[in-house]
Formats: sequence, C-alpha cells, structure tokens
Amino acid sequence: MTKRSHVLGPCPGPVGRRAFLVASTAGFAGLQFGAPRLARGSTTEGASSPQAKRRAKSTILFFLCGGSSHIDMWDLKPEAPLEYRGPFNPIATSAPGLTIGEHLPLTAKQGKHLAIVRSLRGTVNTNDHHAGYYYNLTGHAADPSFLSLGNNRTPMPNDWPYMGSVVASRRPAGGGLPNAITLPYMPSRAPYTRPGQFAARLGVEHDPLYVYGSNEKPLKFEAPALVLAGDVDSQRLTSRQHLLGKLDAARREFETVADGRLWSQHQQRALSLLGGSAAASAFDVAREPKELRERYGETCNGMSLLAARRLVEAGVPFVTVFWMVNEKTANKCKSAGSWDTHGNNFNCLKDDLLPEFDRSFSALIGDLDERGLLDETLCVVTSEMGRTPKIGDRRSGGVNGAGRDHWTHCQSIVLAGGGIQGGQAYGTTDKRAEFPAEKPITPAHIAKTVYHAMGVEDLEGRDPDGRVFNLLAEGEPLLELF
Repeated sequence: MTKRSHVLGPCPGPVGRRAFLVASTAGFAGLQFGAPRLARGSTTEGASSPQAKRRAKSTILFFLCGGSSHIDMWDLKPEAPLEYRGPFNPIATSAPGLTIGEHLPLTAKQGKHLAIVRSLRGTVNTNDHHAGYYYNLTGHAADPSFLSLGNNRTPMPNDWPYMGSVVASRRPAGGGLPNAITLPYMPSRAPYTRPGQFAARLGVEHDPLYVYGSNEKPLKFEAPALVLAGDVDSQRLTSRQHLLGKLDAARREFETVADGRLWSQHQQRALSLLGGSAAASAFDVAREPKELRERYGETCNGMSLLAARRLVEAGVPFVTVFWMVNEKTANKCKSAGSWDTHGNNFNCLKDDLLPEFDRSFSALIGDLDERGLLDETLCVVTSEMGRTPKIGDRRSGGVNGAGRDHWTHCQSIVLAGGGIQGGQAYGTTDKRAEFPAEKPITPAHIAKTVYHAMGVEDLEGRDPDGRVFNLLAEGEPLLELF
C-alpha cells in the first residue's frame, strides 16, 4: 500500500490507493456501501431545543483553484511600498468601512452581505498546491508525506475527510440527489489529483458526486459524470451498458470494502440519477432566463454557480464549485490558466480572472438574496493559498515578470449568508499583508465555522475496531461572525 498519512486509527479496511480512487472517483455521495464505518454524528436537523436551531440548510463553497491573491482582492495595503501593494487601489463597498479591490465593483455592491476573514494562516510544509488544498478543504494540516512525495502525494484512503463530506454524512438522504455535489470538474489532471476533496477515512459512500462542465459548452453539465481514475481519460459514461460495466469493474476491485450484495442496488440508484427528473432539472441551467444567465456570465464558472443555486433550491446540503481553469491564459499568467499567477499577475487579474469572478460571485449573492435563500445558504470563497505580497517570482522573470509566487502563510476567506453577519472584516494582517496580526486563525477554524453554520455538532467517529476519534479536534467556530 502507498505510504499513509498520520492516523488516529487504522485505515478503514484493507484498501489499496488505486482501489480507493476507483471507488472515490465514481462519486457515490450518499450511496451507502453496506454499514457506515463511522458512527453518524448528530445534526441539529429536527432538534426541538432553541439552541439546536440550524442556521444554514446548504453550503456553496467556491474554491479559486491556483491560489488567489489576497493582497489584490480582499486585503489591499495602499500605504505599503509599491513593490508590495502593486497598482491596484481599494474601493468602498455597500458596507461602511469595508473596502475591497477596485476590480471587484459588482462584488462591492454586495459588501453588506460579506464577512471577509483576513487573518488566515494556512502554512504548509511544502508551501504548494497539494498541501494547500488538503489543509483548506479538510481543516487538517498536511502530514510529512506531502513533503516527501510532492505532487505524487495523491489522495489516500486514510486521509482526513473533506468538510463537504462530513456535512453530507450528517444529513439524511432524500430529494433524489446526493448530499454533496462537486462541479464542474475534479482538480487536477490525473495522475496529480488534489488530496482533500474526498471523504477518505469517512468512507467512500460520502464522497461528493462529480458533475462535469466545460469551457466550450458552459450550459451543458453531465450528471452524474462517473469517471474512474486511471481507466478512462475524461470520458463521460453516458451509455447505461458502459456504466454498468464500469461499476462491475469497480465492484470487483473494491470488494474488500463494499458489500458486493448491495452493488445491484447502487447500480440502479446511479442509473436513476442519470435519467432522473430531479438531476436533469437541477443541472439544466438553460431553463433559466437568458438575462439571468448573462448576469452570472455564460462561462463555465458562472454557469456552475448558477447550477449551485439550483442545487440549493433542490435541497442539496453541500455544493462545491472548483474554479475551471482556462488554458488560453496559461502562457500569459505563467500557470495552468488558474489563479496561480506566477507571471503578469496584475494584467491576468484585471483582464481575465477578476472580471469573471466579480460577475459570477456577485450574481450568486444577489440572486440568493432576491430569492430569500441567502439566510439559509452559507457561501464561502476560499483557495489553497494566498500570493506573495512582494512582487516578483524568480521562476518567471523576477520583478520584471510582475508575478506573485505561492504564499500559504496568509490568505483571505469570504463568507456570506447562512447566519453570517455581513458588512464586516475579521482579523488583520501586518502592514504588508505577509502574516496575520490580529485574531490569527487556521483553516481548522473555517471548517469549524462551516460545521457550526450547518448545525453539525458531533464530530465523533469510530474506526472499524470501534475506537473513537475526532474528525477535527483543532480550531473553533468564529462565533463573532454570526
């Protein structure tokens, strides 16, 4: 078996990494493989005490893949030296005293709904993407294997679970859709799949269902897209016969964990999702008025957020939208076409990334608010890291390349809805936005804040031998935000 991460108990079942990936990337959120390996924790759903009232019914997590620049978006430092602050200026928002970057004018109008957390320190041992994903998606710091394996440190069955999977596991199934759905793709390209986005030790039955979109056809989503890592190359399993064949292959490889007697049931449930009216309706963004689609922006990211709103309306508890990369900007930004702006940081942000983000995210907040859904929907904008406050990445021309390198030592998180009090900033950074100053927190605090908003109170789990462990012992919810 591949080298494991740190554990509190043994790996749940004798599962090899490849078998784990076969099951995980099939995306069976809510499709239970026999008895769950962890005791179901409590949720406030259905509780009668006033203290048990749940603030949010759903969460939409918008993850800006690549590492978005906190100092150019949410925590500008106009008094810092030019080699730190860059050419961007802060602008006022609809909330008195709250400012953000000048290239987010539409988001500024939603400032009254936003809580900006500026003092997050998510330092990881690699200062790189894999570990940054893992820390920010699970709330757990990266273990030494991330340093020793680098980009080869792909998901492992005994990793800590994604916060979306934890929430999904605490909600009853229902409504014809899984409890956790991720779109429009699975970061990143195989074999370098990012850790932290799966249920892992919580059990593959709580993995998100992956739904795929594309930059070329932003109005089209394939639900579900069951892609088995290593077996097919980004091909969608639309043929029922092909799907059953793949499920049978997965069953044979994963038979050490899943109860084979239940696979027929899972096949039928997967097929019902393929043809079910609930899934077809939820992902059919073309049904929305053209004016609304244009408000979000008819890009893959914009339509993914619109689909997320539709999924919230359909009752899905946790929806994740990973920012879809655009390879057309890869050379310009010296990256893979995401927020990883190693070069030409300011032009990439001003011309490409910020306009698309500003349009789509502001539309989501405004749309939820107008529909009366914002109070019961927690929206979170995060990333795997911030960017170096001092301009110049040696890998892309230094100062002349005008890039910002990886910086896991400080980043900003944005929350809205779901009981969050808008129009505020939490914590501060130093004069150059290099490190948190007041109220420093970690990704564990953000995960605990999500759990608090969603009414997930019991994080106790049990390994196959019955030993109790805590899914996330670190951190506390940021109660000041509510």
